Amino acid sequence: MADNKSKTGKQDRNKVNGSENYEIQYFKEKMGVSSQAVTGAIRATGSNDRKVLEDYLKKRHSK
Repeated sequence: MADNKSKTGKQDRNKVNGSENYEIQYFKEKMGVSSQAVTGAIRATGSNDRKVLEDYLKKRHSK
């Protein structure tokens, strides 16, 4: 089912939808990484939760 942009709420803000380019674009700019890094983090963690992805990317890109 498509993301209904008229229904926004806490759940939408806590997730990064890997199928929505604008969400990947926002998150990659926020984290200072590439789009591939964001989609790779989603695949590697098996999660689309923003906090999980932020923690993963911080650990991966701080080395």
